[in-house]
Amino acid sequence: MNKPLILVVEDDTPVRNLITTTLKAHDYRFLTAANGESAVLEASSHNPEIILLDLGLPDMDGVDVIHKVRSWSNVPIIVISARSEDTDKIEALDAGADDYLTKPFSVEELLARLRVTQRRLAALQVGSANTDSVFTNGKLKVDYAAGCAFLDGQELHLTPSEYKLLCLLCKNVGKVLTHTYITQQIWGRSWENDVASLRVFMATLRKKLEKEPGSPQYIQTHIGVGYRMMKVEP
Repeated sequence: MNKPLILVVEDDTPVRNLITTTLKAHDYRFLTAANGESAVLEASSHNPEIILLDLGLPDMDGVDVIHKVRSWSNVPIIVISARSEDTDKIEALDAGADDYLTKPFSVEELLARLRVTQRRLAALQVGSANTDSVFTNGKLKVDYAAGCAFLDGQELHLTPSEYKLLCLLCKNVGKVLTHTYITQQIWGRSWENDVASLRVFMATLRKKLEKEPGSPQYIQTHIGVGYRMMKVEP
């Protein structure tokens, strides 16, 4: 598996050095940025394949960086932050982050998160190589070859995790998928925090997919169990 280009956005020099030393030791390519403005510039100029993002930047909040990057890119964003409150995690995930790692963190956990993200990128590329697979359900269309989803002819702007979640549901239409199964497929693990993250991603996906999220047409919640993609008539 080819190592991706990673953008490290961190203003704390010792932490930034720890991350870049770890990346270098494991043959990752990387760029660095010490504030939000340079992070957005580096992201737009060099198209990194993964972004490691601190939230407490000197010139702007990391959540604002997420919003700016998401205006043109679906690059996976892993937040690395000292903010440990659930509200902070939910805000970052809701803005479009794909994962959240709390400081202090272990080098092993950082590398594990990167490996999971690489597997997700590889899975998306494999899906894109499948040129004869198009899923249609009512007004929803998922073009696996192009890696795009459409609703009533309009493209849905999804984060990588939202897209993978949608594909997982579509490929199992009519089946109830448990929280554990979904988190294993999306993140390669099933931790308690992942179920909370799953709820956030599901909520943001529904906002984009359902005209009336309170009366969902496509995704049905099975309380305490999981979710199901319902079959919708044309």
